This record gives sequence, structure tokens and C-alpha cells, in this order.
Amino acid sequence: MLPRLHELTETQSAYLAYLDEVRLAGFEGDICPDYAQRTVLATDNSIYQILPQAVVLPRHAEDVQILTRLAATDRWQAIVLSPRGGGTGTNGQSLTDGLVVDLSKYLNQILEINADEGWARVQSGVVKDQLNHALKPFGLFFAPELSTSNRATIGGMINTDASGQGSVLYGKTRDHVLELDTVLLSGDRHHSQPIDADTLKRLSAGTDRIGQIHATVDDVYQRRQADIIAKFPKLNRCMTGYDLAHIYDQGQFNLNNIICGSEGTLGFVVEAKLNLVKIPKLAALVNVFYSSFEASLRDAQTLLGAQPSSIETIDSTVLGLAREDIIWHSVSQFFDAQGQFIDGINLVEFTADSEAELERNISNLTERLQEQTGQTGKNIGYAIARGHQQVQLLWSMRKKAVGLLGNAKGEARPVPFVEDTAVPPENLADFIMEFRAVLDKHKLRYGMFGHVDAGVLHVRPALDLKDEAQFKLVRQITDQVVALVSKYNGLLWGEHGKGVRSEFSPTFFGDLYPELQQIKRAFDPFNQLNPGKIATHQDKIPLLRIDEVGTRGELDRTIAVKSWTQFGSGMYCNGNGACFNWDPNDAMCPSFKVTQDRRQSPKGRASLIREWLRLLSEKNVDTTALSERQKRRVPLLHFIPRAWNSLKQRQGQYDFSHEVADSMAGCLACKSCTGQCPIKVDVPEFRARFLQIYYGRYLRPLKDYFIGSLEFIIPVLAFAPFKWLYNTAMSLNPVKRVLRDVAGMVDSPLIHSLNFRRELRRRKLFFADPILLDGLSASERERSVILVQDAFTSFFETPVVLDIIDCLQELGFRVWVMPYAPNGKPLHVHGFLHLFAWVAKRNQRKLQRLANTGIALVGIDPSMTLSYRAEYVKYVKLAVPPVYLVQEFLAQHKERLAAQAHRFNTGSVKLLGHCTEKTNAPAAMKDWTEIFAMLNQTLNHEAVGCCGMAGTYGHETRNRTNSENIYKLSWQAVVENQPSEMLLSTGYSCRSQVKRLHQKTLAHPLQYLLQCLK
Repeated sequence: MLPRLHELTETQSAYLAYLDEVRLAGFEGDICPDYAQRTVLATDNSIYQILPQAVVLPRHAEDVQILTRLAATDRWQAIVLSPRGGGTGTNGQSLTDGLVVDLSKYLNQILEINADEGWARVQSGVVKDQLNHALKPFGLFFAPELSTSNRATIGGMINTDASGQGSVLYGKTRDHVLELDTVLLSGDRHHSQPIDADTLKRLSAGTDRIGQIHATVDDVYQRRQADIIAKFPKLNRCMTGYDLAHIYDQGQFNLNNIICGSEGTLGFVVEAKLNLVKIPKLAALVNVFYSSFEASLRDAQTLLGAQPSSIETIDSTVLGLAREDIIWHSVSQFFDAQGQFIDGINLVEFTADSEAELERNISNLTERLQEQTGQTGKNIGYAIARGHQQVQLLWSMRKKAVGLLGNAKGEARPVPFVEDTAVPPENLADFIMEFRAVLDKHKLRYGMFGHVDAGVLHVRPALDLKDEAQFKLVRQITDQVVALVSKYNGLLWGEHGKGVRSEFSPTFFGDLYPELQQIKRAFDPFNQLNPGKIATHQDKIPLLRIDEVGTRGELDRTIAVKSWTQFGSGMYCNGNGACFNWDPNDAMCPSFKVTQDRRQSPKGRASLIREWLRLLSEKNVDTTALSERQKRRVPLLHFIPRAWNSLKQRQGQYDFSHEVADSMAGCLACKSCTGQCPIKVDVPEFRARFLQIYYGRYLRPLKDYFIGSLEFIIPVLAFAPFKWLYNTAMSLNPVKRVLRDVAGMVDSPLIHSLNFRRELRRRKLFFADPILLDGLSASERERSVILVQDAFTSFFETPVVLDIIDCLQELGFRVWVMPYAPNGKPLHVHGFLHLFAWVAKRNQRKLQRLANTGIALVGIDPSMTLSYRAEYVKYVKLAVPPVYLVQEFLAQHKERLAAQAHRFNTGSVKLLGHCTEKTNAPAAMKDWTEIFAMLNQTLNHEAVGCCGMAGTYGHETRNRTNSENIYKLSWQAVVENQPSEMLLSTGYSCRSQVKRLHQKTLAHPLQYLLQCLK
């Protein structure tokens, strides 16, 4: 039996006492000392893992002032505070063994937009893409571009002085910061902006913390101006962290330039006034192909002569991983090299406000490219993307590069630790060749991509940090790269901040490092703000060192190999945070979007499963053995200890497994993570494996049995008089209350009044029988299709299935219906894995017998259909025959569709795609567009996220509120503001949710086509 996990690393008593004082002082945000929150925020996108004492989520700036004012008192000077935004840092910037102050959950409001003057005022938790979405109607945007822009917060960008693609044109974050509101350790909220000499003199004369800060920073500049100019390199990326070179801007003292890039070591940025830039009216991107990555690097200097907005490069490793990702379906048309192998590319962007200017710029480049095509060290071809929409597709692929590298095969995965070096662009090619030689000497795989126009390349060597020998390479390689950077007059930290790499600061800054320490002391006299990074307040206090900070690899190596393999679908999460996507119209990840709780995200769930397995491995527990033992349990005997453990749970007995279970219960099992996560983290899979083991110790809720058995009992319930009894019972308020309060189910659907078998007989259709099908002629077999039933559409949406059958027959197909058999997906979702495996094996045999006839198998509901190619293949040893989505099947018969086009009236509709379908079968969404076009229809895909139903998720009592709130994020406005007859939906769950919350009926695409017949 699964043991109770209660012997954990507890929060120190001093921190618990401090948090009690914080509550008493009027703190209104969330205070979370629970082990799950601490575990989830113990990692970022780096190789490091540091368990904090607790997590606090301030509700407003006044909460931050309470935290700092108390911490500054004598009693609490040992308390450490570290701010956190999106948690996408690659060098452990937001990790701490003190208190994590997460500013992203509540401090996320856009306070003011002044389009006339070109600025916006925002709280620090606002996500960059969120801001730009609000600015787009004004023709403005916040310029510094990031690959993590859909989850990176403005506060995080300011703290790392972030920049990325297009920085040569637009600069870094600090170039767009006009004013900052920073909560200092004293509890003061200081408003900073460029100030003149008189204002500086007045502020410096003060005896408080603000006065000391201004006096100290100005003194450093006045004394060491010449040394600063000599030390700071003249690079586009310049320096992150206490930017001494820009204390004065255009003759004015600017404290913002010290705070930008300070990584939370000086204070908490809670609000910012930002400069905005006009969105270029036109954009185009030339994708230049090369036969070697070195050629792409060396040719970049030539391309700069065309004066583009930006140039980005990507090597063959990243391109190869992109080809295996969902993103490739949207960009493949821009990679036609006439059969030649592309080993590297340069993405060259041009922007302009007129067509003539844009075309002139493109021509200047393409004429030069055409002259050089095929020459040694030059391009082998190019493609042009025109318009913001096409350009954005290619930038989206480039943005995914970081995550894609984490999806490399094997235990050794590309990891960040020397990944943002910056050198003068003219030195970049030679520098990278030597860099590659270092990695090649250690026989390491690696991927490279970055900003060649700025001299910054992201390099991630593949290491298995669970292997102690490979972990030692982190130090060896870093030291060699530091020497290389010095040789080529560059920086180790060109873009992603210092973080744990701050250990190299004293060497780089030399005798200027004590000046950084003075600034640190002025802001943080007792080293309480994110200590160990950028600078320490005293010489005797060391900076963090790259090989002395805890890493994920150190902890992962303690997990038993069998357990690691069993839960492999969650073990390789690298923390890139793609699941924190802000966009409500994107499918990823609905449970995080609606809660803003990082435990309710794929990254959070993967972190919890890793920690759960580590704790079990400490007790020498083999999770594979626990799973196998479930098969041999005697139900009655097993019930007694589970009931006892469940009673203890209700009485408050702690078990970390409960915290993990709570996180898993919030998952919709929509599989958007599986399709959209660049690492392919599959939460529904490892969730099912966890639930199977967890409910070996505790009693399952009744709803699990109800949901798991539904597919098996519904054929019986569909017969009279059971159908009438079932539907009547489900309509009675007392029954609804019992189901809600006892069984945990709400809004149970009613079985449709139509008798499916009778309707098939009326249409003279037959159930698919291998013997009968083998007797068909070749021509009959060619136009035949076997419809694979699922419980939800066949019994609850019978008219939909019949309309689909009628439409297929009108299109010239002969439809056969596979006799109903439970699919088993609900069993998998709820962790009944042994029963699911039995169902899957049984169905594989049935499907195979029908597939042997040579007739295509087609499913109706996307989620149920895709389970044959996703879940089934993990539990069935024999090959599972393909079961196509309806549109995948129709796309294979375009000639037949073309022959029927004359029979259809023209029309225009919008499709609201199903999450699982959009993210796990993206090519199939294009199929719908092509099919409709062939039948005289215009089909547009409406951008929506998850509908919130997700199978049975929305029918569970505990999820009812979240289900509706997820629907409100994107679906509600679309359904409310457009006629329902103009909206189509492929998913049973989606149609059910619209019917439940809006009392509207959306048609399936084939139902609509049936209506369009003349």
C-alpha cells in the first residue's frame, strides 16, 4: 500500500512567526506555507532547485509594504525575501530558500493607457502579451521582444532588463522604462524617474533610506566615471544588474537604470510607466537557408548591410525538433529548399510604413541573395513571409526554440548555464566556432539559436544532470566559456541576467565590484533581498556559486529508475513555462488560466509528481509494484484499510499525497499540454498513473465509479423502460441534489429519445461485420466507411450521429456502423488503468478485424477518437489500427467531394475547435477548411480556448464553478455575440457546455453541410 508521506522539510519556525506577524499587520493576500506551493516554486527555467520557506502572493502594493516594513525591523532581519514574476528565468534569479513573493497573481492590472502621449502604466504582474493585446487597438506596442512573451511579466522583464529579437532597433527594457514605483526594504514606496541636479541634491540630503540611496549611487558615478567608461563594454546588450554606465542619461540622474536588471536585490518593483512604440504598418521576413550553421553565422554580417529590423539564426538541431512539433504545420511552407538539407537559417525581418519602402528593402536583400546563392559559405535559397500574420508564424517557431530543445530524446537534455553569451557581432562566428570546439571536445550534443545582429547566441549543451560526472561539466564548460568571452571582448550574461552566475561578477568588475556592494548596502543593509545575486553587502558574505546551489538533477537522481520510467511523461519538464500562456483564446492550460494557481498547471503538476516520487524513493517504495498490486486486491478486504485511511484524512491527518491529488483533480485532461508543451509533458497520463496508486490507499469518490461505469451501463439504460426511468430520475430535483452532494455529479445529460438502432434500420444501414464486409466488391469497399461509435454522441446526441451518417451518404459514401463498444477513456482519465488496459486490448482486436477488410475506420467525437492513437498505444502491445477523425477521412477523398460540390449552396460559418483536436491533431483543423472550400463554403476558425466541459470535468460538483469560469474566458463572448447557426463545433463536450450555459445548440460541421444541400 502507498505509504503516508508526512516527514517533510518543514518551514522554519522563525518564518512561521514572521508570517503570523504579517497577517496581524493586515496583509490581505495569500500566505502559503504548504509543501505543494513551496515545491512548485522551487524551480524556474534553470537547472537549479531551491525549496523556499513559504510563498506569499500580495494582493496590492500595500501588502508588499507590510512585508518589507516588518522585515526591516530588528526582530526580522534574518528573513529573506525574493520577488517572482512569470518564473521563466534561466539562471535561478527568483529562487530562494527564504520567502518567495509572487507578484503575478494579483498585481496584474493595466492601470492606464495614454495613446496620445505614447505610454502605459501597469502593475508588475502584467504579462507582456497581455499588455500588447490591450495596446493593439491603439496601433502601439511595448517593444522589447521575448521568446516567453506570453507568460513573462513586466516586473520580471524590468528585474532582468530583458531584451530579445529586434533589440538592435528597439533596445532593452530599460530603454522603455519611464518611471518606476519600487517598494524598498524600509517599506517606503519610492517613485523614480529621470531627475535634474536640483532634485537629486534635495533627495540626497535626506537622512532616510531614499536619501542614502541617491547619495550613494551619485557618489559612485562621480568618483568612478572614468573607470566605468573603461570597464563597461560597448555592446548592444551592455550590462545587466546595477548598470553603472547609465546612472546618468542625457544629463539627468536616472535611478531606474540601477533598478532595471537588479533581479530583486534592491527592492520590489510594483508599478511601471512604460514608453510605447508604434506598430509598423507592414512587415515581411526573409527566411534564408544555409547548408551549414557556420555559413549562416558568417553571412549574417553581410545581411546586416540590408539594414533589417532584426536577424535571428537557428541551427539544424532546433529545426529538426520543430519538425516534430505542432508548430511545424504552420511554417512548413517557408522551408522549401528544393530538396537540399537546411543546416541553418537566418530570419531577416523588415518593417515599414509603406509598400514601396518595404519592397525596396526586400529587393535590396533578395537581389544580393540571388547573386550569391550556391556560392561557398553563402545561402542555398530563401523564402519570403509577407504580412504580420505570416511573419508572426515564423517568430512563433523561433520563440519555441528554448522549449523545443528540452524535447530532445534520451536522458541528456539541452540545459541552460552558458546560454546567453554576448560578443561584438563581428566576432560572433569565430567565437561560436571555438565555443563549439569546447562542446565537441566533451562529445556533447547541443542546439544553437539567437540574435546574430546583436552578437548573442543561445547555446544549450545536452547533459544528464542526474549523472554526477556530467554535472561536473557545468563548472568545466562555464570556466572555459568565461575565458572565451573575455578573449572576444564579450559578456557571459548578455541577455538572461546573472542569477547564480553572479559569482563571476567580482572578476569581471574588478575594483568596481566594491561600488556595487555599496549600492547593495544602501538599498539592503542586511542582505535580505534575494541574497547571493549581483552583489553582496559585505566582502565576508559570498555570492552564490554555480556548482554549490541545489539542482533538479541532484534530487532527480534519487528517484528510483522504475518509477522515473513509469512516470516518464512528466519527468522531463524543464520549467520553460509554456503552460502559463496568458492568452485566454489559447487552449493551454485552462486550469491554470482560471485559477492563476501554479499548482494547477502542467509545470506545477510535473513538479509535484517528481517530488512525490522522490519522497517515495526515500522510503524504498517501488511505484510499479504498487500499481501491479492493485490487480490482486481482494475488494472487501482492501476496503477496510482504505476506509480507515480516508477517515484519518477527514480528521486532518496530513499526507503530501493529498496535496498532489488536489492538483491532479483540477486537471481537465484536455491534453492541450501534450500537444502544445514543447517538452510534450502529458499530464493526463501521469495523472492517471498517480490516481491508480493514490486510490490504493484511500477510498475513491462515488463519482469516479459512476463516470467509469457509464459507458458500460448506458446501452442497457437506453432500452425501454430504463431510458424513461433514467431520464425521469435525472430530471427530479431531489435526485439532482443527491447526485450533487453525495455522488459529486451535476447536470447529468439525458439519453436521447431517438432509438439509434431503429433509426439505422429505417435508413437500411447495417452494423459492420467482417464476414459481410469481406464479401463487398472492390468498388463498394472503396466507397465504404466504418463509423466507430462512442457513448456520448450515440446515446446523448443521437441526431448528431444520424446527421453525420446522412451527410456521408449524401457525399457518396456507404456507411457501416461498428457495433457499440465502450472506448474506456473515462476509465483512463480517472485512473482505472487495469480495467482500461483490458478494454483497450479488447477493442484493439475488434478494430483490427474490421481494419483488415481495408475499409477506413472513422470516429465522431475528437477526444474519444484521438484516444485510439494516444492512450491505447501505451497499454496495448499490438498495433492499434488507425481510427480517423471525420475530416481526416474526408480529406483523403477530395475527388469524391469535388464531384458533389455542385449540390451545395454557398455559405460562411465559423468553427470553434475542440481543445484536444486543435492541439493534438493540428493538421486536421486545416482539413476542415479545405473540405468546406471544396463544397462551396467559407470556414473560418474562431480563436477560442477551452470551453470548460472537457468530458466529465464540468459535470463534477467540485469543478462546476471553474468549468463555467473557463467558458467565460473565451467562449461566452463568441456565443453571445454571434448567431448560433453561424457557429459550428466538433466536440460533444463543447456543444454540451454551450447548451448548458447558453441554451443554444451548435451544429457539427457535417450537420451544417447536410443543411447546405440544394
